[in-house]
Amino acid sequence: MTTKTAWPLVRVLRDRDAGLYLCAVVVSGFGTSALWLASGVWVKDLTGSDGLAALCLLALWLPTLAGPLLGTLADRGRRKPLLIGVNLLLGALLLTLVSLDSPGDLWLLYAVLFVYGAAGVVHDAAESALVASAVDPSLLGDFNGLRMTAGEGMKLLAPLAGAGLYAAYGGASVALLDAATFVLATALYALLRGREEKPAPPSGGRRRRTAEGARHLWAHPVLRPLVLAGGATMLCAGLNGAMVYAVVDDLGHSPAYAGVLYAVQGAGSVAVGLLSGPALRRLGERRFAAYGIALLACAVALRAVPYDPSALVCSAAIGAGLPAVLIATLTSVQRETPGPLLGRVTATAHTLVYAPNVVGLAAGAALVELVDHRLVLVALGVGLLVTAAWLFQSPARAERTVSRSPSDANPA
Repeated sequence: MTTKTAWPLVRVLRDRDAGLYLCAVVVSGFGTSALWLASGVWVKDLTGSDGLAALCLLALWLPTLAGPLLGTLADRGRRKPLLIGVNLLLGALLLTLVSLDSPGDLWLLYAVLFVYGAAGVVHDAAESALVASAVDPSLLGDFNGLRMTAGEGMKLLAPLAGAGLYAAYGGASVALLDAATFVLATALYALLRGREEKPAPPSGGRRRRTAEGARHLWAHPVLRPLVLAGGATMLCAGLNGAMVYAVVDDLGHSPAYAGVLYAVQGAGSVAVGLLSGPALRRLGERRFAAYGIALLACAVALRAVPYDPSALVCSAAIGAGLPAVLIATLTSVQRETPGPLLGRVTATAHTLVYAPNVVGLAAGAALVELVDHRLVLVALGVGLLVTAAWLFQSPARAERTVSRSPSDANPA
């Protein structure tokens, strides 16, 4: 890494509050990733059902659909006390899982995971808003890249640690580990020095406040294209993810080889996270996202080739390409949104970007049984290239394209 590239990263790491944020992300991300894997294994062991085990992931993701509503909570008061409260709530909630030891108790696990997911939406919205006020705007890209690197790093390490802990001591031990990470994250947030202005009392009804985030995104010429492209990309990413075991089978390996592909993909995400700050300054959010989507398109299409070296290279390229639009979108939201709206706008953007991933996973699970996965992968590559080409357009032309309604395109 060149000195010019490294210097902004050093500036971020030297900032006390930014360093505390990153430490909190690492700590809580470790616990969350460990629980994510262990909860499914826990249910599988208790019931023997793959479907019931899959419901754990659904319970965690489902609250994302209520992001615009949950995000309003992050704009009603100071964000630091909210983050501390959410972490303490989740730590206490996880302790209720210690007694879970029979299929009849699974309702409690699903309920905890659902609240966990909802609290995570509020937590992410409040954290994004607090970061935007604490980190120099010129370093937001570097910070968000480091945050991505830290999160992906935990996804590589935590599931292995969680699986080992589960195998040795059972699911309750993983719940206790996650609870402990939330307590530690609480201490880190408490050490933050940044001062917040108390927000003005909310005006208008709840429905109006909830809709303000969506209106801001839709009306903004920079944010709207990025959010739309992010949602389309995550839809394709979900479909691509559902094809992974078909890809592994085509390569002639056992299903466990998917773990190797995911590890290589995670390494690609770690690398792009470190380079995203300089790339954003050089290219801007829009072109950085477009280049990442184009790389993702090529990698997804080439996964159709049943060749081990190609599969590994494609996995690394997917890991490098996919985060670009996510980092670009979050950084733009933080830079282009007024502070009082930032919680709602962040949560709404997360819903619009990440919810299609769930749809893609569900659709891909059905599609992989009906259609040759190689045809699906090539089609996804084409769709992603179209998305990248649209982002590469000049902002004015893209704005006209987005603004064109279906009735304009298909007159009666």
